[in-house]
Amino acid sequence: MLIRHEGLRLKPYRDAKRKLTIGVGRNLDDAGITRAEALMLLDNDIATVRRDVTRAFPWFPGLDPVRKDVVLDMVFNLGLPGFRRFNKTIASIRAGDWENAAREMLSSRWASQVGKRATELAAMMERGKYEI
Repeated sequence: MLIRHEGLRLKPYRDAKRKLTIGVGRNLDDAGITRAEALMLLDNDIATVRRDVTRAFPWFPGLDPVRKDVVLDMVFNLGLPGFRRFNKTIASIRAGDWENAAREMLSSRWASQVGKRATELAAMMERGKYEI
């Protein structure tokens, strides 16, 4: 009954009282979302990114877990079209030239925009170890 009366909206919108709302009358301005809901959304987003990256790059499944996480993090941040523009980084990853892949990551405009994130990811790409 609630779906019938409230409606189901999959994108945020402003309700009659100008409150940001989503789903079935979920008032984001007042209620927000819980940590569990945020993590569930993240899990779904990661699964989507992983699927898209696997389809786009046949070499991706052959990477070690750390370097897979670096690629996933970058695609999550940049979007797949944005990551595809990292031609030299991608070529270096395919070739297993981790040092050059890291260097190319750090020489990008993206690196200057995201700062520490790029530094950490480049170190992980180069060493194959988590830098957390």
